[in-house]
Amino acid sequence: MIRRREPVPFAFVAEADRFRSNVTPPPRERASLGQLAGRWLLGLTVVAGIAGSLLIGMPALSADHPSAQQQQSQASDGR
Repeated sequence: MIRRREPVPFAFVAEADRFRSNVTPPPRERASLGQLAGRWLLGLTVVAGIAGSLLIGMPALSADHPSAQQQQSQASDGR
């Protein structure tokens, strides 16, 4: 005996990968001048912060720091 399958409610969900919509989404709103300026300022602030931290941090990371040599020479004198 052959069973006939009943239609499943919301069967279109199972076929969603084959479904193509003919409805196009509305166009995106253009950013206002204030929003563009805010984005630029935020980007410049982030870049300036990274550059500033590198400029301030690089002397501390250098191996040939003159004060480190003076400290070593004082420690080797036995004082």
